[in-house]
Amino acid sequence: MKKTLFYLTIFFCGIFSSEAFAQENQTIFKSSGIRRSGGYAAISNKFTKINGHYANMPEIYGGWFVNQRFLLGVAAAATTNYIPVPFDAQNFPGNKVTYQYGQVGLMTEYVVASTKRVHFNVNLMTGTGFSMQYDRRELDDWDDFDWDDYDEDAKFFFVMEPGVQVEFNLLKWMRFSPGVSYRKAFNARGNGLSDSDLSNISYNLTLKFGRF
Repeated sequence: MKKTLFYLTIFFCGIFSSEAFAQENQTIFKSSGIRRSGGYAAISNKFTKINGHYANMPEIYGGWFVNQRFLLGVAAAATTNYIPVPFDAQNFPGNKVTYQYGQVGLMTEYVVASTKRVHFNVNLMTGTGFSMQYDRRELDDWDDFDWDDYDEDAKFFFVMEPGVQVEFNLLKWMRFSPGVSYRKAFNARGNGLSDSDLSNISYNLTLKFGRF
């Protein structure tokens, strides 16, 4: 009898221990893994202000799109138009001294209901901003180009830009995404520009191409 009980005990212990080892750890946050992997590139044009003047800022960004929800990538943007530098803030004499502003960094984007014809996303760019000055003269040809027309003392600082977009699925591989964002500069110094001069709302029109 004792041997029978002993063998039964070993048998049931073996069953319970095998079930215990087969079970997964319970967690607070559940992850279903990567079910779908894609990617896309975006070309955008931002309309904003720098130092109180209109600034046109083309942007490109793109990266890895995971589970039709989350983008992890990089972004870069820079101004293209004349942004006048006040005379007392000019770093060198010139005929038409203008500010140049740019930014580059990590781009993340979270898309809500990506498969719907119309949906929205929230995004965040964090990285490095820079400002410099150059003389924006009307040049007849590149033979007149002179590096002395550029200020070599570029200033770098931290910048972040959260935003939101409404997204329209035009085709399976193309989307139109108008939106708005807010650019915030931190510890900008030099070139006559402060954090508040560089920080402002941006409106954008964006086209995205890729595998969504």
